[in-house]
Amino acid sequence: MANSDISYAELKALLGKSESLLLVDVRTKEEVDKGHIPGSIHIPVDSVESALSLDPAEFKAKYGVSKPPLDAPQFVFHCQMGRRGAMATQKAQSMGFQKASNYAGGYKEWSDKEGK
Repeated sequence: MANSDISYAELKALLGKSESLLLVDVRTKEEVDKGHIPGSIHIPVDSVESALSLDPAEFKAKYGVSKPPLDAPQFVFHCQMGRRGAMATQKAQSMGFQKASNYAGGYKEWSDKEGK
């Protein structure tokens, strides 16, 4: 299995210019309400499997974005510190999303670096 972690710098670059990036925040609603990475969608870690099992129309209706294809090149999960993001990434990979990755620094690193 390829290393599926991406760094702050890589995520920052993707956020700036990738049309195909799907960034999924797997923290709790309470955590997300305190702040989130712009452009991310919220799917709690224990809902990742059911969310990715939805058909594309259901996914779009529920999350407001298109469901990523299995070969989505920029499908990134993150949590607060990295552990739940890694769990979600492994789950997505086991469902066939081969290139799913985890922003290992999580929201903690993001907010530290962004000064939020």
